[in-house]
Amino acid sequence: MQIPNLHTSIAYLKGVGPARAELLNTELAIYTLQDLLNFFPNRYIDRTQFYKINELEANSSEVQLIGKIVHLKTVEQKIGSRLVATFSDGTNTMELVWFKGAKWIKSNIKINTPYVIFGRVNLFNGVFSMPHPEMDLLEDFNKSLHTAMQPVYPSTEKLTKKGFSNRSMISIIEQLLLELNAQLPETLSNNILNQYKLLNRNEAYRNIHFPQHQALLTKALFRLKFEELFFIQLQLIRKNILRKSKIKGFKFDVVGPNFNNFYHNFLQFDLTEAQKRVIKEIRKDMGSNAQMNRLLQGDVGSGKTIVALLSMLIAMD
Repeated sequence: MQIPNLHTSIAYLKGVGPARAELLNTELAIYTLQDLLNFFPNRYIDRTQFYKINELEANSSEVQLIGKIVHLKTVEQKIGSRLVATFSDGTNTMELVWFKGAKWIKSNIKINTPYVIFGRVNLFNGVFSMPHPEMDLLEDFNKSLHTAMQPVYPSTEKLTKKGFSNRSMISIIEQLLLELNAQLPETLSNNILNQYKLLNRNEAYRNIHFPQHQALLTKALFRLKFEELFFIQLQLIRKNILRKSKIKGFKFDVVGPNFNNFYHNFLQFDLTEAQKRVIKEIRKDMGSNAQMNRLLQGDVGSGKTIVALLSMLIAMD
């Protein structure tokens, strides 16, 4: 199976299309499949627990239940109408309520078919209700990439108004991962993966978007951060090598009388092994014709000044 080119426009991903692609372009700067793959959640919702209706309390926040819709009706209001479904899980019943999109929902809901629902619960007149729940057919839920930790992605007011919800984002990222089919090429060597106990690239992306549990999420974050810093460091090393090969500096290849006189006749204490090692490294760099950039680090009183002075004497000679 050939994996999609990550530089392809997101408009060509199943479930996106030109209109949604334009929204994602302007609102979230997501243009390509690569951009979408690297659009990470900013938090996760714990969906490890399933509740029963008879376990719900007045102050229940977001809960997840399994049950069936046994009845559906439209309730007229002074302004507009709302769609109300009776949801049963065998322990009791509650209401699911929609104020928008009722026509589409009514035509797509399957009566007496198991669903997984998720949302915030309210208690009104002794009846629990859940407005605009997230819903999956239980059969589809068990087949999908959904995990116990549900990702929540950054969004904007315009996306929400246009009907592009967090659920929509989950759906298209799920589709992308399915099309990639765990065939992303690895960017780090096996030696590095083994040495630092890193997830491979496919596992990392799978678990940053749909983590099975917190431990795998932590490993995915570590792998992706490691990769980013690794290539930043590699780029800096490459630039340093190119700079040294192209830009020529002054060459101080002789240790002269100023250095020797001060070191042997005026220096009233012995240098530490660390100071001697650093001076030798600096001396070696100054003996080449490549530019030297060094940061000398050490605690207060550790002897940085004498190292700097001896380096200046090498240049002075």
